Amino acid sequence: MTYIRDRMTRALLTGSLVWVAFGTPTLAGDLSQQQIFDALIPHAPHALTRSLTVPAPDLASAQNGSDHEALIESLRHRGTRSLTLQEREEIAAMAKERPAVDLQIYFDFNSAAISPKAVPQLTNLGNALVKSELKDSLVTINGHTDAKGSDSYNQQLSERRAETIKRYLVDHFQLTSENLVTVGYGKQKPKNPAHPLAPENRRVEVVNLATQVQAQY
Repeated sequence: MTYIRDRMTRALLTGSLVWVAFGTPTLAGDLSQQQIFDALIPHAPHALTRSLTVPAPDLASAQNGSDHEALIESLRHRGTRSLTLQEREEIAAMAKERPAVDLQIYFDFNSAAISPKAVPQLTNLGNALVKSELKDSLVTINGHTDAKGSDSYNQQLSERRAETIKRYLVDHFQLTSENLVTVGYGKQKPKNPAHPLAPENRRVEVVNLATQVQAQY
């Protein structure tokens, strides 16, 4: 236990600890392709080496999964239709129970233009998503901002940034737009509610809505 506690302490100090568990996104930061893949793969066997506990399946989770199937199917065929508030809230609820990862994607100030500093992280994300186990999964790209600025401005900015990431992934990797769903939450769902202006609130949350591994290892 002392060894594990020391490892956790060192990882926290460097900001590199990766939790792989449903509903528990990894810490924001520059994550490797493998870290992103591990976080997004459902029931990944190697996740046991990165998680202290493994959530056991229960009837409630199974029921929730069934309840979300209609929305998941509609998202695959929504085209350019905007998401309703109810749909965004349901996706947010699913994000708490599906494999997810938080990424820091750098944008130009007050802009949806991707900064050159963002390219390595987006490359790692794209390379993870094209792996056979994830390639056909329905993945949401959820944009979040901090609390600076108005609700409407941040909502629009988060949506534009999520769309920019989607276009980048489709243009640079063998990913289909139908499997990438963009969602903007503006400043409504901060990662650190106690500090609305904290940098960790400016993030992109990537969520795999699949319930099982798409292909065998």
